Order: sequence, then structure tokens, then C-alpha cells
Amino acid sequence: MTLPHPSRPPHSPHPPEGKLPEERRHMIRRRWITAVIIVLLVGIPAGYLVVSAGQSRDSGRDKERESSAAGLQTNPPSKMKRRVFEVPIPGGAWDVAYYETSNWKTSRLYVQFTTDAYGLDAFLANSGTSRAQLTSGRITVGDRDAEIAGWSFAEGMTWAGTTVKREEPRPTTDITVDLTDPAFPRVYAVSTTSP
Repeated sequence: MTLPHPSRPPHSPHPPEGKLPEERRHMIRRRWITAVIIVLLVGIPAGYLVVSAGQSRDSGRDKERESSAAGLQTNPPSKMKRRVFEVPIPGGAWDVAYYETSNWKTSRLYVQFTTDAYGLDAFLANSGTSRAQLTSGRITVGDRDAEIAGWSFAEGMTWAGTTVKREEPRPTTDITVDLTDPAFPRVYAVSTTSP
């Protein structure tokens, strides 16, 4: 009969088939939980960055498309643009169109619309001026701005204009109105602000 060597521990029996020792199961579970945590810590921010980059790229393309559009866009500017440039288009106005330009020095919003006499008064009042401030025969929109917007202020029309100057950084707005048909005035406004 051979006795086990005193320095060697007795040989431990194999675990039953299909079962792992308790300590090994805990180690595997810990590793699995660690792997899941690492995937979550790395994967979620990476996924967020990919989605965010995609949205930013799409937004940039939309702005680029809008900026490169030739001439006026035949729809009203967003409420945010109207608020920033202080161009309060009256409710019920039609044939509304706008164009925006921007560079490191100035941003301009070009807006045109047709309204009725009440709408013109409301627009002027909300812009910080009034019909009494309109100077007959005066076209306040400069030639360069008219060319950019594609406007033509032809002779033989009844023009009136004013400029609304506000304290910086608020915008300055040049307003020219076609009063040839006083019941349905056509408004041309260029609002300029420094970013």
C-alpha cells in the first residue's frame, strides 16, 4: 500500500459532470459582468457620437443647401429667425419669401410679403415704427441688397420707406413698401445684425 507523499495534497476528486465549482462560477459571472460594463461604457458613448455626428452633418448640409439656394425661398422664415432679426410678419400675409446671408461680420435677413392695410400697420408697430415714419418716394433698401434678393424697385410705383435703428446688438431694419395698391401693400425688409 502506497501512502500519498506528505508534501503533496491529496488529489481532489473531479466535480460531477456539468457542474463547475462555486468559485469558478463566480469568476465566470464576474468576467461576464465586467465585459458587459465595458461594452456599455464604450459602446453607448461611441454610439452617441456616431448619431450626433450624423445629425450634425445633416444639419450642416441643410444650412449649406439653404445658404446656396439662389434667391428668395418662397416660404416664411422660421419663428426663431423672425425673432432674432425682429421681422414680425403679420398673420394672414401672403406671397411670403425670405433669404438669409451670413458672414463673420454681419448677418442679413431679406423678407418680402403682401398684406392688407391693417397687416401693414401691425407690422410697422411691431417693428418699432409706424406709417407716419414712412417717407413717400423713399427706397431704403440699397442697390446691393436689392440685387442680392432679386428685387427691382421700378419707377412709376408708389414707394415709401423707413429705417428702424435699434440699439446694438439688436438689428437695424430697412423697410420699403409698395403702396401702389394701398389696400394690399407689398413689404420689402432687410434686417441686418452683427453676430
